[in-house]
Amino acid sequence: MSEMKTFDLKHWSEQQMDLIEKALNDWVPREVGGSLGASMRYAVLGGGKRLRPLLCLATRQSMRLQGEEGGQGGAFDQAALRAACALELIHAYSLVHDDMPCMDDDILRRGQPTVHVQFGQAMALLCGDSLQALAFELLTPSESLVPARVQAVLCRHLSQAAGHAGMAGGQAIDLQSVGVVLSQAQLQEMHAKKTGALLHACVMMGAACSQAGALSEKLESSLSGYARALGLAFQVVDDILDVVSDTQTLGKTVGKDAAHDKPTYVSLLGLRGAQTYAQTLYQQANDALMTSGLRDVAALGALADLVIKRKS
Repeated sequence: MSEMKTFDLKHWSEQQMDLIEKALNDWVPREVGGSLGASMRYAVLGGGKRLRPLLCLATRQSMRLQGEEGGQGGAFDQAALRAACALELIHAYSLVHDDMPCMDDDILRRGQPTVHVQFGQAMALLCGDSLQALAFELLTPSESLVPARVQAVLCRHLSQAAGHAGMAGGQAIDLQSVGVVLSQAQLQEMHAKKTGALLHACVMMGAACSQAGALSEKLESSLSGYARALGLAFQVVDDILDVVSDTQTLGKTVGKDAAHDKPTYVSLLGLRGAQTYAQTLYQQANDALMTSGLRDVAALGALADLVIKRKS
């Protein structure tokens, strides 16, 4: 894993972000349904770390086969870019709905007014619905652009991550857990769905964009182990930042979990315990990469490092 120490994540991320931002700018509509288009673009193009699309593209890179560019490499690159943008659209839709008064009731996101504050609750609801639909539209272009078998796999991963077994299910548990003392296993189940499922999908969707076809049992286990550990680490760090950061740095209201009496890793394990657990998960993610057998995992390793060290 020595290549991770010399990997230039900043340079690599800038290159990938250029592709992602251009694609999102092209694919998210402008003039549609009064202010619907404006609200969609506000929700998606207002900044963000783009961790999810970067994870997808990093996994696609790790799966690229020697000489693939001479065959269907272009089609798989197109599939990966569409998958990356679809993941970001699903993430954006979830934030729009999570911020609404009926959910987390937040007025600030990425340092700006949330969508329902800016456009009203009804438009925010339609905005989230439209972003979710657009995500699947991106995954299903003509077969000349993306092979049909790849489209089907991508849609399955994304729908599972977004629905009752993923984000929606995790959010339902979250809403029912206010004021409830959860065990660590229960907390992990909630966040494995609410946060981890989409991060897991990022990796598995990136892996699906390859001529390699079906993954070997060993490779699927390794990538899945990396993604699941990373997803939990992301949430643990999120809980830590909600305690130690400030609103300006974080770009959203801090301390709201404690104010709403929500169970977190900090409330369960204490601040030091949560920090130690985050490091354990980080090590698990890197260990999983080492067992994958993939030659180019530098970007995936660097993104794990970014998750554990992030300040916002």
